Amino acid sequence: MSKENIKIGLFGFGCVGKGLWNVLEQTPGIRAEILKICVKDRAKTRPVDASYFTFNADELLYNEEVQVIVELIDDAEAAYHIVRTALSNGKAVITANKKMLAEHFEELYHLQQKHRVPLLYEAACCASIPVIRNLEEYYDNDLLHSIAGIVNGSTNFILTRIFRDGVSYPEALEQAQALGFAETDPRLDVEGFDARYKLSLLLTHAFGIRVAPKAIFSLGITRISPYDAQFAGEKDCGIKLIARAVKLPGNRVAAFVAPAFVRRDDPFYHVHDEYNAVKIQSSFADRQLFVGKGAGAFPTASAVLSDISALTYQYKYEYKKIVQASVPELSNDFVVDVFVSYNPGRDITADFIRVEEQFSSAARNYLVGSIRFERLLAAEWAKDPAYSIILKADTEIPVIRYEPQAELAFHY
Repeated sequence: MSKENIKIGLFGFGCVGKGLWNVLEQTPGIRAEILKICVKDRAKTRPVDASYFTFNADELLYNEEVQVIVELIDDAEAAYHIVRTALSNGKAVITANKKMLAEHFEELYHLQQKHRVPLLYEAACCASIPVIRNLEEYYDNDLLHSIAGIVNGSTNFILTRIFRDGVSYPEALEQAQALGFAETDPRLDVEGFDARYKLSLLLTHAFGIRVAPKAIFSLGITRISPYDAQFAGEKDCGIKLIARAVKLPGNRVAAFVAPAFVRRDDPFYHVHDEYNAVKIQSSFADRQLFVGKGAGAFPTASAVLSDISALTYQYKYEYKKIVQASVPELSNDFVVDVFVSYNPGRDITADFIRVEEQFSSAARNYLVGSIRFERLLAAEWAKDPAYSIILKADTEIPVIRYEPQAELAFHY
């Protein structure tokens, strides 16, 4: 990049775009300026001089004066075409669109290599938490044991309202939508898809694993029933939606998204509202915890600003773990300890290796036990939204050990 101010072409002037404009104005030490902003709503009034705006994407993508494209729109397919064109034109790109990145990672990765331009996306995973750059630069793959995180601010806000404030799920969702933490169609968040996109990116930077999001198992929070909330309260636990990846023996990694019970002595228990948190465990640094806001204009804009700052000193992701000699494989060959609640009328115990606790009533049944993850994925009852599946609680990042008959166990 030039030693002069970086010239930016900005796509989108919604919540995050306006936030970026404001933080740039308040951060004179950053050598960057926005030249042009591309938007699509011609009727909308905006608090910036009209001369900055255009409705023609080509005015940014083919403008030789623009060095960096910052993409902050909510349309993943349109974002993909913007980013692909910008990289092909030799422009550096910063984006916050995790869905677009996760679904098109292979192509975008090769475009970076081919055109020798950086694509940065710190804001795509945990907004204000600098988790991608830490995984990229600080943790060597051989030393990294696991990563687990509350990576979706919308679901965490909803669960906070349910468990801390005692409101119903529909009311909590309505509040999240009113505050802009959840979309009008909230399925991307509450069904766990958003967390799955983020986990796909985190796997790349943590272990070098490139995998399509659909290959990662995910459960959201829509199955959690009032009965489950009552059970958690009786056990002095909360419930959080957690994305996790854990190194297994044999150069394999387990990765999935699912709700989990968390005890009061677990740091995740105290992460509320739209905050995110990530726990990383490695050989020598042991356990480290990162906490920060995972949604909102300024937290997300702060991550974009960090990427802009990084470009001023020619930073780019080196993807060292992708090109290492032995990249781990994603595996479903492990055992997981779960709580399952369901309506009476069916016996699911045959699918479990061990049953630790079981209860039946006229209203609801529950079972706590250990099940092979591959079996859980195949079980028809596990696909039924009437069955609530929640991981058991533990105070630590999941620990893996050998059990009798050479079974791998995932303990929570």
